[in-house]
Amino acid sequence: SLVIRGEKDEQAVLCSKDKTYDMKIADTSNMLLFIPGCKTPEELKADQVSCNITHSQIAGFSNNYWELRRCRPKLKKLRKLLMEDPYGGPDSGKDQTSTVSKYTTEDLLSLVQASEEEILHQLQVVDACKIEGYWRILEFDYEMKLLNHVTQLIDSESWSLSKVPLCTCLEELGPLEPTEMIEHILLSYGRKYADDAGEVYFEMHEDKICRAIAQMLLQNAVKFNLSEFQEVWQQSVPEGMTTRLDQLKGLALVDRNSRPETIFLLKVEDLPEDNQERFNSLFSIREKWTEVDITPYIQDLCAEKQTVGALLTKYTRSSMQNGVKVYNSRRPVS
Repeated sequence: SLVIRGEKDEQAVLCSKDKTYDMKIADTSNMLLFIPGCKTPEELKADQVSCNITHSQIAGFSNNYWELRRCRPKLKKLRKLLMEDPYGGPDSGKDQTSTVSKYTTEDLLSLVQASEEEILHQLQVVDACKIEGYWRILEFDYEMKLLNHVTQLIDSESWSLSKVPLCTCLEELGPLEPTEMIEHILLSYGRKYADDAGEVYFEMHEDKICRAIAQMLLQNAVKFNLSEFQEVWQQSVPEGMTTRLDQLKGLALVDRNSRPETIFLLKVEDLPEDNQERFNSLFSIREKWTEVDITPYIQDLCAEKQTVGALLTKYTRSSMQNGVKVYNSRRPVS
C-alpha cells in the first residue's frame, strides 16, 4: 500500500513500506482517459482473431499526473517530538505531572514524513525505547547515570568488554534501576549475543561509550582547551578503553586555528534538515571548511547514489589555503 503523509503546513510526500518520495504534478500533452473495465493489449487473448469494436463510457480524463522522486525521509521531526518529553527515570516526578503528548508507533506514522521501516530504523538510531506503549528518548543525564552503573559493574567484576553477562547485570543493578532500563542501556551501547549454552552476553561498543562521555564533558563548556579535554576525557572513560578524536565525528568540532587549540560541541542533529539551510548554518559557524571537517555534518544530506563531493560542488566554492583545499559558501552568509 502507499500512504500520503504530511500536515497542512508541509509539502506532501508519498510513502511505501520502506521508501519516501517527493510528489510533484507534471503535465502531459497526451490526454489520459479513465475507462472502467479497460483491458490492456496484454490482457486480451492472443488467439482472438475477430476484432470487435466496443463502446466504452469514459469516466474521467486528466492532463497531468503525479511524478514521484525518491527523497530522504524527513526524520528530524521524529527526534523533536520525542525530545518534548524525555524520560528521566521512574523517580522523576516530572513524568507523573507531564501534560506533554506521548507518541505511539501509529502517532509517529501519522506525524512524521517517512515510511514505516525508515521510522522504525530511526527509532533504533536515536536509542528510543517503548515505555507503557509509548516511544521515549532517555534524558541525557539519566542515560549517563545508567551507563555509569553498567561500566562501574564491569570494572568491579573485571569482565571483558566483549563478554558482559545480561543475567548478572540485571541481578546486581535491579535494586538500583528498572531491569528493562538496564537491558535498554546495554542494547544502546552494546551488541547482544548468546553463547553455545544459551547464556546472553553483550559486547560493548567502545567508540559509542567514549563518544557519550565526551558529550557529557563538552555540554557544560562553550569551548574546551583541546589538550586539557583529551586528558580529562581519557581519564573519564572505563579502564581499557582508548579515546580518539575520530570518535567525535558529527558531535564536536576542533578549532585548529585558535591558540591554544579548542574543541566545542556541534551536534549534526541540531542542524537544519534542508540542504541550503544546512550549508548556511555551517558557514555562519566557520567561513572556510576542509572536506574532513565538513563531511560528518553533510553526509546525511546525500540522496540515493549522491556523494559528499557532489553536494560540495553544488553548494560551495573551493580554494587552496596553505596547500589545503578548503570550501566556502557560494552565496553571502548573513
